[in-house]
Amino acid sequence: MPEPSELAEVECLAQIGQIARLATSRLDRLLPAGLSAAGLEALRRLGERTEPASPLALAHALHLSKAAISSTLEKLAARGWILIEADPRDGRRKLVSLTPAGWAAWRAAMAATRPELEALRAAFPRAEFEAALPFLRRLRTWLAHVAARDGAELAPDRP
Repeated sequence: MPEPSELAEVECLAQIGQIARLATSRLDRLLPAGLSAAGLEALRRLGERTEPASPLALAHALHLSKAAISSTLEKLAARGWILIEADPRDGRRKLVSLTPAGWAAWRAAMAATRPELEALRAAFPRAEFEAALPFLRRLRTWLAHVAARDGAELAPDRP
């Protein structure tokens, strides 16, 4: 019987976890002061939308817990990068939108990370990234489904 570390599934998940930690750590060092990798992803998601988003929708999109998205949004709001307002249709709900300063922070982050992304592109052919994406998307979807089924606080997958 193989040792657990010899199983391809275990090794694959271990590699993904290590890659995620290394990438996040590197990104956090490259980003402008006050902006984390999670904050950058929240700004990106808000920038893709034409309408404000609820914190819950952002939590789902980013696979974050309620506590984690609340913390991230509070930090972004404190810097003036997002606006959190009551939903005019339901005052109990909140809506989050990107401010002009948030757009500027996102653009500054993109400029700060551009050299690193160019180095990544130079190190690996685009075809390798494209080939990996279908498997990684299916794996993410499956893991999100399992987490939702088990009642984990992480939000379910929303493509």
